[in-house]
Amino acid sequence: MTGNHKDTSITRRRALAVTGGTVAAGGLAVAGYRSAFADTTTGTEATTGTATGTAATASASSATGTCMTLMSSVTEGPYYLDGALVRKDITEGKSGVPLTLRLTVVDATDGCTPVPGAAVEIWHCDAWGYYSGYTTTNPGGSAPAESEDGSTADDNTYLRGYQIANANGVVKFETIFPGWYTPRTCHIHLKVHTGGEKEDGTYEGGKVNHTGQLFFADDIAQEVFTLEPYAKHSGTYTKLDDDMVYDGGGAAGGLLTLKPVKKADPSRGYKGTLTLGVDPDAENSGAGSGGGGTPPGDAPTGTPPTGTPPSGAPTATASASS
Repeated sequence: MTGNHKDTSITRRRALAVTGGTVAAGGLAVAGYRSAFADTTTGTEATTGTATGTAATASASSATGTCMTLMSSVTEGPYYLDGALVRKDITEGKSGVPLTLRLTVVDATDGCTPVPGAAVEIWHCDAWGYYSGYTTTNPGGSAPAESEDGSTADDNTYLRGYQIANANGVVKFETIFPGWYTPRTCHIHLKVHTGGEKEDGTYEGGKVNHTGQLFFADDIAQEVFTLEPYAKHSGTYTKLDDDMVYDGGGAAGGLLTLKPVKKADPSRGYKGTLTLGVDPDAENSGAGSGGGGTPPGDAPTGTPPTGTPPSGAPTATASASS
């Protein structure tokens, strides 16, 4: 099945003010943005999410002796870049519905014990379907040029980053709800690394234990895509059942459990959680299963992007893609 969005003409560049934590784009208020990134829930938050994989499936419990199976490994896709920064907030001023990710890395071969020190790396497209490093690649359908978003984001590094797991195996990211591009459903890419260390603002050495993707329930994604700035990208997008990568395995296949910050107002953001059951002794090449889903036209050629990443970060280099 597919969904259709009404075409919207663009008459001017969308303005985004990011000053002193202020976000003024896409109808997102500062209060909503901060609420989405808060550690605690408030009385205005919903207590349950929409059927996105049950808490029992998405959370492992070593105390009860139960443990989920290994996460499904899939392709890293065509948009992976080395040299992502170690940081919690990966938005760089990109506008969209706030999303807090709380991911727990556990050893699925050892009773789901936490894997402290594991490095979780994520990357995903912006609200219009563009990836940093490939900002001229057509996302399919009809969308404004990436340069029209009005943000201050660095074209090489936005919406990419690492976090190092704490003693409980937990990492947390502050980002935005991803958009979509043809022919893929809404998703976030991730890798779990062990054995390396933080160096020069990024993560070096070690090995990749798992390459995967995180997915979003269709009903939530469709609601988000009616909001600004997502609504400016019109066309046909792919639902979960028709996606070339999602295997239908629920949480074990990467389906996030999502809770809205405020049930009556999806623009306030979501909190996504998932437990990543990995084998710390395994090494994953990133080839995985399923296709990367290269958008039509202007496909990436593997040429490293140009420009200097912010904060003295190392220049990104392109990785081989499947």
